[in-house]
Amino acid sequence: MQRYDDIMFTDGVKALQEADGSAEMYARGYGPRTRPLNADDIAFVTSRTSFYLGSVSETGWPYIQHRGGPAGFLKVLDDHTVAFANYRGNKQHISEGNIRADDRVSLFLMDYARKARMKMQGRARFVQAADDPALADQLPADGQGRVERLVIITLEAFDWNCPQFITPRFDASEIAQLVGPEMDKLNARIAELEAENAQLKGQG
Repeated sequence: MQRYDDIMFTDGVKALQEADGSAEMYARGYGPRTRPLNADDIAFVTSRTSFYLGSVSETGWPYIQHRGGPAGFLKVLDDHTVAFANYRGNKQHISEGNIRADDRVSLFLMDYARKARMKMQGRARFVQAADDPALADQLPADGQGRVERLVIITLEAFDWNCPQFITPRFDASEIAQLVGPEMDKLNARIAELEAENAQLKGQG
């Protein structure tokens, strides 16, 4: 793995940081960040139900694509490689076309409920599922259809962002976890009251 700042902090970026007084802080902070993915990183990645994939076209325009699926659809193959299955879509092939010309990509992973975000820089490649059936068997997600291609990303660097300005949002499963115990209590109390009401009616 490389240092995230070595990839992303260009001379122009560093000049702005110098002018803003943040250059020294970032120089200290990014020093040790060359490690591979650890257990906490992997747990975060594999618990995501969506992420954003950024690539750059041959005309120099950035392109961002949303990818989603059940938790675990973005797989960690090892401590510096992630992958996911590509299904039949609208057949625009913009991300794939961009990556064939320039394999550099950026991934943006969000956990809105816990106000956490992870950024990844890497090099991606598309592989036909028939060309790597063993990997194709690892990547499908339930209910997504037939896998056509595999997207494999070798990570060059990653970084965690601060939680500032992240508005908490919850998906259906997270809401169920939050309100489930209270709903169980409420349903139990309703059942008690219905039984009590039935008993009273029987006494009348």
